[in-house]
Amino acid sequence: MEAANKNIHQELIDKCRENDRKAQLEIYKLYYKPMYNTSLRILNHEAEAEDVMQESFLDAFRKINDYKGEGSFGGWLKRIVVNNSLDIIRKRKEVLPLEDSYYQKADTTAALDDSIAATAAENVEYRVEEIKKAIPLLAEEHRVILSLFLFEGYDHDEIAQILKITNNASRTRFSRAKAKLLKILSDQRSIKMFHPN
Repeated sequence: MEAANKNIHQELIDKCRENDRKAQLEIYKLYYKPMYNTSLRILNHEAEAEDVMQESFLDAFRKINDYKGEGSFGGWLKRIVVNNSLDIIRKRKEVLPLEDSYYQKADTTAALDDSIAATAAENVEYRVEEIKKAIPLLAEEHRVILSLFLFEGYDHDEIAQILKITNNASRTRFSRAKAKLLKILSDQRSIKMFHPN
């Protein structure tokens, strides 16, 4: 039973625990690209994402003994990458306040935006490529929540824990981010209709 739960790269992980540089390089090669893409989607800045990669792999190799084999190694490494990416955002000080009270304001504009977004979502299907191209156009707080939910596969409980907000605030942020994304996608399609090239 234990063998079935073993990580597919367990041999390399074990060698990394012994500080084997070749094994570390191999792990780096295996995981760099998907982890870089995770960071880039959150940060929307190539140089910062590259910096996060360096720091994240150093952190992972320093903390490799903390990985107990519960869940995939990639999931464990992704958590380090996401946390390091969010640290960069916090340092930028460009995000909206994380206080729940900010996101719990129930004004009519937000309700109207949610209603419009729901209608648009029912009537329009967007290709993944359109979405990936539109996400970098969003404000940072919207881009982060959509990336964590849509591309990284975190649920609202996990996002709430990562961002240090409530589950309700995570859902509210996601709803608003989705509405903004739908507006961008709708606008882009309207432009294409009038200017097909």
